[in-house]
Amino acid sequence: MLSVLMTYIRSFVPQSEQGQDLIEYAMLGGLIALAIIGVAVAALSGALDTMFAGIGNCVDFDAATGCDPF
Repeated sequence: MLSVLMTYIRSFVPQSEQGQDLIEYAMLGGLIALAIIGVAVAALSGALDTMFAGIGNCVDFDAATGCDPF
């Protein structure tokens, strides 16, 4: 039963390895981009919170604080 299933699955896998390098490089590039985005978000999360709080003060016209989002 398992051998029949494996044969069926293998029938969908192309036998040629043409284009395999391109897929590997695309996956590696995506992984690197994901890591860079993750580090940037982690490093900037405090700065982004401060900026959004400042913008919120400007939009709410909070008289106690100045309107300086940065």
